[in-house]
Amino acid sequence: QLQLVESGGGLVQPGGSLRLSCVASGFTLNSYAIGWFRQAPGKEREGVSCISNGGVSTKYADSVRGRFTISRDNAKNTVYLQINSLKPEDTAVYYCAADRNFFIFRDAVTNGGTPKVGSWGQGTQVTVSA
Repeated sequence: QLQLVESGGGLVQPGGSLRLSCVASGFTLNSYAIGWFRQAPGKEREGVSCISNGGVSTKYADSVRGRFTISRDNAKNTVYLQINSLKPEDTAVYYCAADRNFFIFRDAVTNGGTPKVGSWGQGTQVTVSA
């Protein structure tokens, strides 16, 4: 069974940084693209970034470009999301999702919406507050 587990969230001050991890089990991550999404209270889930299975292609939402960096280490079955210059509006639960189709994530990051993919993690809370 495909499983994804996110970690690395926490409480940080504005301007701070965190590195989120998405660890896969039950499948080999190098066959899958990964998308990072977030959901703030009372808001819809939004795509923030995605990466292709080989790591060559990435996409970022306009709201995070230049501050977030997505990367992957397939040997460790892990995808990372480095988040810098955090703002209070970045406060949300962050989720990762896996799918063989990179473009389903790219479209979600570009146009919004939540893609219909089978594998989601349970989320990790990021809170940005002074």
